[in-house]
Amino acid sequence: MLPEFNDPNEVLATTRASSGRRAIGLTALGILGLFLIYVAFTSSPGLGWQVFLLAMGGLALWMADKMRRATAGAIELTATELRDSDGTVIARVEDIIGLDRGVFAFKPSNGFLLRTKPGTGGDRIWRPGLWWRIGRRIGVGGMTPGSQTKFMSEIISAMMAERS
Repeated sequence: MLPEFNDPNEVLATTRASSGRRAIGLTALGILGLFLIYVAFTSSPGLGWQVFLLAMGGLALWMADKMRRATAGAIELTATELRDSDGTVIARVEDIIGLDRGVFAFKPSNGFLLRTKPGTGGDRIWRPGLWWRIGRRIGVGGMTPGSQTKFMSEIISAMMAERS
């Protein structure tokens, strides 16, 4: 039995990217981008390949910056919503109808997958390393520690069981 929540904005669980995974992921993408740009200028077989390598290098550097900004935040669970620390509502707790954290689920690493009610799906959003949403499916995890996401998924599961 879950206790009554006096403050609907009280944070029940938080998950954020671990510093080690964040450093490794950002470093790998940054080095890949710089390496592709270096190869484009030093040993490209033709103009087409040079343009391709420059574009891929730029894309890798852009992704590294997008991941850096996304993983600087956190995911917070309150009694009413799952939200990003910047205020973006990921899902309302009352709209969650399914939670999957199984081995064969299409979910982020160390994370879980949420399904929401029909008609409640939002825009496609991707915060690399933290969470994504495509229609009614929401993936939470990636660079996050498994202990934090497991705790958060357990609380969501208990809230869903209490609701039904």
